[in-house]
Amino acid sequence: RDFNERCAQCSEVNWGLTDGGRFYCRSCHNVTERTREVVNTDFITNSRVQTISKGSRKQEENDGGSEWYICEGFQLVLKKQVEALEALGVCPQMKDEILCSFWRCYLQKSKQAYCKRPAPETVKTLSVCESSTDVDSDPERPSLLHLLSLSESEGDLQTDCSFASSVSKVSESTSVYSGSVDGSLYLMKNQKEKLRMTMPMTLSFCYMALLWVREPITLSELLRYVVEGHIPYLNVFQHFPEKMKLCGLDLKIFCVESWPVYEEVFDQMHELAAFLDLPRFPDITESCFLHPDMLCMKYLMEANLPDELHIWTCRVVKKIGIGEVDFLTLVPGNKSTRKVKYDVLAVAVIVVVLKLLFLLDDHYEWLLSEYAEERNKNNTEGGPYFEFKKWYEVVKHSLDVKQKKLDEERAKYLWRCEKPLFYSVKNKSKVLKRRQMVVNLQNQFGKLSGSVQCAEKPNPSSFQLSWSEKNTDGSCFHGHSLKGVLQEKRGLLTAMNPDYWLCTVKLCNEKLCGHLAHYKEVEFPQSYHFVLGLFSFLLRVQPSYIHDEGWEQKSQDPQGFWDRLDEREHKGDAKMWKQAYVKDLSLVPFARMLLKL
Repeated sequence: RDFNERCAQCSEVNWGLTDGGRFYCRSCHNVTERTREVVNTDFITNSRVQTISKGSRKQEENDGGSEWYICEGFQLVLKKQVEALEALGVCPQMKDEILCSFWRCYLQKSKQAYCKRPAPETVKTLSVCESSTDVDSDPERPSLLHLLSLSESEGDLQTDCSFASSVSKVSESTSVYSGSVDGSLYLMKNQKEKLRMTMPMTLSFCYMALLWVREPITLSELLRYVVEGHIPYLNVFQHFPEKMKLCGLDLKIFCVESWPVYEEVFDQMHELAAFLDLPRFPDITESCFLHPDMLCMKYLMEANLPDELHIWTCRVVKKIGIGEVDFLTLVPGNKSTRKVKYDVLAVAVIVVVLKLLFLLDDHYEWLLSEYAEERNKNNTEGGPYFEFKKWYEVVKHSLDVKQKKLDEERAKYLWRCEKPLFYSVKNKSKVLKRRQMVVNLQNQFGKLSGSVQCAEKPNPSSFQLSWSEKNTDGSCFHGHSLKGVLQEKRGLLTAMNPDYWLCTVKLCNEKLCGHLAHYKEVEFPQSYHFVLGLFSFLLRVQPSYIHDEGWEQKSQDPQGFWDRLDEREHKGDAKMWKQAYVKDLSLVPFARMLLKL
């Protein structure tokens, strides 16, 4: 009651006492240096002892926080992500032996640690004290050596950057606009010689480590786990220690307001592997989960397609040579080798096989379906014949339900985190006050509406669409036969379909585009678009991404099959897909080899 000074933040007089006896503002929660006057007469009679404590200058400037660097923040993000992957069943060696080594190599290459001299921009942000006696003046401050270790084991940090952890004063220009020491200069555009760390690059680190240990997790699954919240990525900075204050430019670095993009994470992973000068990755063999034969089996099951299609996918993989170890294994920095997207490549092979057998021209697949339906009426032996029409109806219904649920979840997603954010120290009190008002209103409306709290997140699964052969409604097509689309010639089963059409109508003439052709839905059959849409939902990528992957397979054909089809198509006057058929089997010897079992 006797303390009538106005608050420096909100100019109100509404004080309370902390457990330590210090005054704090009840309106904006600002804690002052002043403490309560204490009257003690136990040891001296008729005398009053008044104590006024004053905090250290460093804690006053940093609002109770400690000095920290951007690389320390990214390391905490990586630690949270790899711990989440371990909870999903990833081998424990990935954290301490693989990812930790990659991270230390990155710090050394980018001259942030493990080097004789720190990066120039780091030195500019520091104002070294004149006396070295202040180095250990703050024993409670964590050192950079402790934070620069993903594992719990100790390590030697041979770098002059470690002196930054003991700097007693930070330049005013950086402390005003960011909570970190180097946050303001980290976003400068003059760092072209090194790969700057970003939030999407943390996922590139994780995927690179997964690829090194050959874990059965593809990039599309990794990004899906991120979106579902099983791997920390969005608002991960709210798990930072209390002493690591985030404000200003730090939020532009760690605050993410968009979903991770497949192409961005994939390209950055390859740039990162080349930047670190990593050696050849472990071989991707036929027994590895990332091999096309293994992934094709997985996606055939998830797409509810017959198991017999796996024989055809294996033949396509073998004929065009995309199952070779040298083709699949990553060699960083080698521009002659192709950057393989394992999951997209597998579904592209499935699409090619479906075109070989069913043509997917909105006409031929329906004729085969009617033929199979008639055969099933009189079929008394063996499994039922595969009906494309029935498969389309069953899968489309399930796909629409899943897509609608996904769209609703994304629309309801709250991008704002629970931890209040402020871009400057002046706005801190206003942000905290508004956040408290929002929480109170949400609680009140929740009680009035009787809303139930969200249940716990279900355990992650590799399959988004599940089909059981035990169902009696015939919704599972795994055991169905392909005899309805095959015919016997000279003792061999070959496809009844003699035609094939290319995945493009017009090539892109722009040199800087980077794509051979562009995918437009109006120029292709609806059945083909449905198949692309199905796999694009499973991989969470655009349909054009799968379309481009199937078109690029022509460069991997050793017999020039795709090139000859390309010449036949573009020499004529055809401009639409209906005129892109190839009916002369003498021009497609590769197709005849594929159509023979």
